[in-house]
Amino acid sequence: MKSLLVISRHPPARLAAREALDMVLAAAAFGVPTALLFMEDGVLQLLKGQDASAVGQKSLAANLQALDLYGVEEVLVCQHSLTERGIQSKQCALDCRTVDSVQIAHLLAHYDQVVSL
Repeated sequence: MKSLLVISRHPPARLAAREALDMVLAAAAFGVPTALLFMEDGVLQLLKGQDASAVGQKSLAANLQALDLYGVEEVLVCQHSLTERGIQSKQCALDCRTVDSVQIAHLLAHYDQVVSL
């Protein structure tokens, strides 16, 4: 079975953020080895204490918490993206492994399929 890496690059208020999470959960539900990498503004999805109702949307928090239940073991976050936005990993709602650009290059080569949303 082919493995899948989904790269989520958009803030939580964008539809692409929810689509990336839905794709990861669906793939994992069908037994596809799946990883999720938060990059660029996608790292904003990880901030604790967000109020999605303020922008008239449903929170992504439940979907994020479901990653572990669906067997998504690789939840990664780009260290450069965190640093650019002044975010420390302790501010993240999930326990993510931080990766640098060299590690990201290895990830891109390791996974059979890569989808960037």
